[in-house]
Amino acid sequence: MWLRDKVVLITGGSRGVGEACAIACAKQGAKIVLAAKTLEPHPKLPGTLHTVAAKVRALGAEAHIVQVDIRFEDQVDAMVQSTIERFGRLDVLINNAGAIHLGNVGTWSLKKYDLVQNVNVRGAFLCCKAALPHLRKNGGHILMMSPPINPDGGKGKAPYLLSKIGMTLLAQAIDTEESKISASALWPVTAIKTAATVNNNLGTDKDYRTVDILSDATVALLNRDPAACSFRAWTDEDVLKSEGISDFSKYSVVPGTEPAPWSIQLIDPSWTPS
Repeated sequence: MWLRDKVVLITGGSRGVGEACAIACAKQGAKIVLAAKTLEPHPKLPGTLHTVAAKVRALGAEAHIVQVDIRFEDQVDAMVQSTIERFGRLDVLINNAGAIHLGNVGTWSLKKYDLVQNVNVRGAFLCCKAALPHLRKNGGHILMMSPPINPDGGKGKAPYLLSKIGMTLLAQAIDTEESKISASALWPVTAIKTAATVNNNLGTDKDYRTVDILSDATVALLNRDPAACSFRAWTDEDVLKSEGISDFSKYSVVPGTEPAPWSIQLIDPSWTPS
């Protein structure tokens, strides 16, 4: 397992997909750095850095928590420096932190637009920029939670998708520019049940899969030798199919149902950069 004894930094690590990825990587023997804003319980969003760290440690893995708002360069730089001070290295950056808001272009306020852009693509840029010097030392992974690109998929969600597609383009560029670093993107085929998707009314339970499908796909990608990887914007299903898994029924929130591709779907599963 490539992940054993590697240091994995996960933004948005206090709940949802970030929490699931932290636990999945810890089970592989990785050392986990959990980065997010939430140290104290939030009235609408369950989970804190402390609660996730406790779950990681219960598995026998090391966990380090860093409170950070990735919109601010000084906080991001301090996050990476804290990682190096604790573990002496950095092997994986998972850019999972995100802000979601959907709606036609005319309904967006500038405040909401700036928040989504600053958390998603700007935050990912800042995290990558700070992490790159350390990832170069041993060769590592960057994983963006962002989609393959289909330019016909923007209706009702274009400002949000601008930020997420920007993350994918960053990953593609880094993978090309950095000879020792593998960068890729990962995106769910169906809606994933998290506090964020529920709060944004993206569906009912029958429309969701669990976070486990993304964490399983994440571990599958990160256990690959970065030196043998080249950029691809993956779907969770395609990653798992490449691992010989074709039955996704265990990931349905409602047993016996098969969630349809979600309403924000912009996936062209065959898409790869030219």
